[in-house]
This record gives sequence, C-alpha cells and structure tokens, in this order.
Amino acid sequence: MKNLTEQFKVKNDAKFSLKDYDPAFSDGYKKEDARDVLIELIGETFKLQTQLYASNNYSLLIIFQAMDAAGKDSAIAHTMSGLNPQGCQVYSFKQPSSEDYDHDFLWRHYKALPERGRIGIHNRSHYENVLIVKVHPELALKENNPAIKEVKDIDKQFWEQRYESIRNFEKHISSSGTVVIKFFLNVSKQEQKKRFLKRIDNPEKNWKFQASDIAEREHWDEYMSAYEKAISETSTDDSPWYVIPADKKWFTRIAISTIIRDTLKDLKLEFPVLPKDEMDKLQEAKEILEKQ
Repeated sequence: MKNLTEQFKVKNDAKFSLKDYDPAFSDGYKKEDARDVLIELIGETFKLQTQLYASNNYSLLIIFQAMDAAGKDSAIAHTMSGLNPQGCQVYSFKQPSSEDYDHDFLWRHYKALPERGRIGIHNRSHYENVLIVKVHPELALKENNPAIKEVKDIDKQFWEQRYESIRNFEKHISSSGTVVIKFFLNVSKQEQKKRFLKRIDNPEKNWKFQASDIAEREHWDEYMSAYEKAISETSTDDSPWYVIPADKKWFTRIAISTIIRDTLKDLKLEFPVLPKDEMDKLQEAKEILEKQ
C-alpha cells in the first residue's frame, strides 16, 4: 500500500481529473480492522496536538468540502473524537448573512481562522464561493459587487480573479504559520442516492434531508466540473487538496486521520525547552514539595 497522504494529494498540474479517483477505493484495508487502525491514528494525533498547543507556533486549518451526504459531519466527529476539545475550533458555514454580504467573500472565513496552537475545522468554507456560486451564479449578485450588475457580467475573468484571491489568501495565512489542508470527500452519485433513501426511510435521520437536496442533485455534473476546476486551480504545495474516497465511510476516516497525523508530524513539533533560570525554579519547587 502506498502512503495515503501522497496517494490522495492533488499535484499542481493541469492534468487533474476527478475521474481518476475511485470513490469506493479502500487501498487494501478491511472494515473489520478499521476501528483499531483509527484508534491508533487518533492516539498519535493526540500527542502531536499537545505539542502543537505547547509550542504555540503553528495552527492547523482543516477544510472539508463535499456533496450532500458524503459524510463530512461523521468524518469530523470520528477523526477528531480523541483530541482535546480545548485545542479545536469547529465552524460550520451556512448561507452568508447580510453582514457577510457587506464585506468581501473571504471576510467571514478570515475571522474564523484558528489561533496559534489550535486546530481549526471548517465544515464548508470559502470554496463555496467557487462551487455553489459557480453552479448558481445569480448568488453572486447578493455580494453587491459594483462590477457585477447582472449574471452576464460574471465572466471568465471574474472566476480567475476569485481563484487568485483564494490562492493569495491561503498563501498569506500559510506564511504566517497556519498550515492548511483541504479535503474533498469524493462520494459517487449512486452512493449519495443510497444515503438519501436511508435518510428518508429512517425517522431518526429525516431531519438531515431537505427537498433542496434533490434539486441540487440535478446539477451533479455541474458541481463535479466546479470542484474539478477549483481543486486544480488552488491545490498548492503550501495548501494542498486531498481527494478522499467517500463511498466507504470507515476508510474515509482512516485516510483523513492518516493525513492529519502525517501533516502534524512533518512540522517537527517539540515541547518548549525552558531557560536555565526557569529550570532552576522548577527544581526548587520540586524540593519544597518533596519536603512537605
């Protein structure tokens, strides 16, 4: 089995195609072993998270994007379950508010960036502005952009500028110490159908289903094209995209956990070393305590 982190990482080249990624791929892993594998990965990540928090130099931003029913919520819950919640910040982005529309499209996302030493998880993100807005360009009119008066004003240059803004945004925060990793959970259209039907048939999951989900499913090919373009335009060495097979949730969690673990490992994190005078004070405190 190849290294999962390298296997699913999207290289920055024009040949990227989602058709080259199998949504049902599991790399030889077996479902019955998934729980033990995940427990080990989460244990390793917990130790690395502690070092991340103690060193207070980097922050980690993890972005999740996917079609409906791809398993973002469960992936976040399972892969982050063993971490210290005090060191994590989770944001789930919904439709922009009127205040959001009074600012540029990156404003609300910049506000949600994790502090140094912390892990930030964005369930959906600034990429919605080149995904759902790409499929439904009329949404861009709500931004009150003085250069956009009607849908026909949204041309190729508009999208190129938007991709460039995203690249510059991620380059800036990366150079400031925020490590960015982006996951696209690649679910097949057939698997999405199965999960929608389960949501309808199971009363405990009815709340997850919305009629608009079916309407958006009609735009499947358009969304795949939008994802493909967005990923190819914005996957860089500093802020890579990972296309994760999502038809088998148990493997999705293994892949995500592996990549998060490997990313933190690559930072070569260490616990801070106290200066000599502070170490002397620790020794004095120890001697006092031992005499009590």
